[in-house]
Amino acid sequence: MAEQLKNLPQRRALPPLITLSERAVERLRKLYASSHRGELLRIKVSTKGCSGMSYDLEFVAEAGAGDEVLHEQDLTLLIDRKASLFLIGTMMDYESTPLSSGFTFVNPNEKGRCGCGESFHV
Repeated sequence: MAEQLKNLPQRRALPPLITLSERAVERLRKLYASSHRGELLRIKVSTKGCSGMSYDLEFVAEAGAGDEVLHEQDLTLLIDRKASLFLIGTMMDYESTPLSSGFTFVNPNEKGRCGCGESFHV
């Protein structure tokens, strides 16, 4: 049996669930140090919008039973376990324009977005 296991091909490493851009790291550090001190950001994927799915962010006091804990640089994020398959390889960024600001996601799993950009499908 052990000999058979040795002959199996090695699995390739999966990409990280989420990586953070420098702008996202900077913004999260500010949020964690001020209005959301002692809280953690949870990232979920909810069913809503024109295309069917939407990123859902919320600050919570502690990790729940269904959360995966992600440590990126010196920050801790929570990923809802149900969202994991939809988020593999995603890069989270923070954008600020004169009219809006917020976290954005570059997700290689997305197959399309609605016209307003609020929802996506895989």
